[in-house]
Amino acid sequence: MPASGMQSPRVVIVGGGFGGLYAAKALSNEAVDVTLLDRKNHHTFQPLLYQVALGVLSPGEVASPLRQILHPARNLRTLLGEVVGIDAAARTVRLSDGEAVAYEYLILAAGARHAYFGRDEWAHHAPGLKTIEDAVGIRSRLLLAFERAERQAHLSGRREPLSFAIIGGGPTGVELAGAIADLARLALAKDFNAINTKQARIRLFEGGPRILSALSEDSSRKAARQLEQLGVEVCTESLVQTVESGRIKVRDEWIATDLTLWASGVAPSLLGKMLGAAMDRSVRVLVEQDLSVPGHREVFVIGYMAALVDANGTPVPGLAAAAMQEGQQAARNILRDLQGRPRESFRYTDRGSMATVGHHRAVAEFGRWHLSGILAWLLWSIVHVFLLIGFRNRAAVMRQWMWAYATRKGGSPLITDCQQPEAARHAK
Repeated sequence: MPASGMQSPRVVIVGGGFGGLYAAKALSNEAVDVTLLDRKNHHTFQPLLYQVALGVLSPGEVASPLRQILHPARNLRTLLGEVVGIDAAARTVRLSDGEAVAYEYLILAAGARHAYFGRDEWAHHAPGLKTIEDAVGIRSRLLLAFERAERQAHLSGRREPLSFAIIGGGPTGVELAGAIADLARLALAKDFNAINTKQARIRLFEGGPRILSALSEDSSRKAARQLEQLGVEVCTESLVQTVESGRIKVRDEWIATDLTLWASGVAPSLLGKMLGAAMDRSVRVLVEQDLSVPGHREVFVIGYMAALVDANGTPVPGLAAAAMQEGQQAARNILRDLQGRPRESFRYTDRGSMATVGHHRAVAEFGRWHLSGILAWLLWSIVHVFLLIGFRNRAAVMRQWMWAYATRKGGSPLITDCQQPEAARHAK
């Protein structure tokens, strides 16, 4: 505890995701001066981003301004800025505009980015889903696919079924595939005249032997069955070889697509490389049991950026739940330092895993308990609403979900950017 008149130790947190936000909240109103740096001015609840992409929820229902979240704390400030350099010796972080921010303690919680396995040119043809901007862009591309099909059918009389491809059978891929099926078969079924949206062909491609590989074989099998009930074609052991505009190559066969979405992989933020620390093969920073970087006890790396086998011998997964716990533990260890107490080793508490599959469909695992169907979906809904930041967000999401469940329709299917069908642009 600093004496009266002395400056409080400066703690800089990079990233306003789950890990950074929970670290900041754990340090609120303590005897430290906390600065949270982020490129965005808001915290995004990423587990519900796919519902923004499908037009069920609006961006404001899954995001909250960081200043509003942290406003009650007297010792917290948020700064908008992109960190482009770290000088561990001088204990400063450098921003893209050339400014530097000094620290006594640094918590790196910059999260993950899209990974195209060395084929970054695929990003333009197969967008991923990590930010609000990604979600809004996907929503526009998705709705434009239906509009173009309607226009073509009306003008030419041709009515070829739409084709959607989702690459990656993890939770995001499964959620996107099920939600697109719901959109085509329920929400938009009565909105178009020249095309039958229910005939849309939706394929989920997974290079491994099963989807949701992080869950048990039982849950994976149940999720695949629920997707198939929605009309989704689950294509396992189907590694995508090439992605181009309007088509993908799988097993040496070209498949035409009206929209391709990427849900196959993520990689940690590149900020970890700036520390010069040891890393694993996934380019995640190898951290000590107290979450600090070897040789730099004042630097903590948490969330998806960190590679750790915890004090219980459990490999810590790159999940939001783990990032929250790590953020709180990093904050506690800083406070323990200032109190002259020994640090604690991090112990991950597994609170279960779940993934939604579609309208009142989901799978969930809690130890030996495996749930599926509407019960798992209700549990998934309760958990996600509870974790949302802010009462207004929770109320808005619950209200929208109740409406969607009662009417089997989502939110407003609005296209909010300037993209138009090629022919329409040339006609002007």
